[in-house]
Amino acid sequence: MKRRSLEPLQPRALAEEGLCRALLAMRDVDEMRAFLRDLCTPAEVEALVDRWSVVPHLLAGTPYREIHDLTAVSITTIGRVARYLNQGNGGYLAAAARAQQSRRPRRVTSASPKPRKPRRTTPVRA
Repeated sequence: MKRRSLEPLQPRALAEEGLCRALLAMRDVDEMRAFLRDLCTPAEVEALVDRWSVVPHLLAGTPYREIHDLTAVSITTIGRVARYLNQGNGGYLAAAARAQQSRRPRRVTSASPKPRKPRRTTPVRA
């Protein structure tokens, strides 16, 4: 973690809240991907992807060595993710549950909403 010699004018908690709100503001995978690629270095994105890729395997009870063989993620990283899954703040579990819900097919009801108009991709000429 980067240490600073000066105190920031904005409290850290407020800055963290701003980041969380920015992440929540992304509307789809493409927007989130673009934001993460702007926000993080390629190595940081790779580290996040590595950590997230082992979560489903850990939740399924897959042994660490097998997870390593499947994902090429280090045993150390797998262990770190496992520790936060079991003793962390619940973020991995909440995200995994929501991601699983978003993959389930949605039930179609008889009162379906109106279809959206497609976004215009070319400017209108006067």
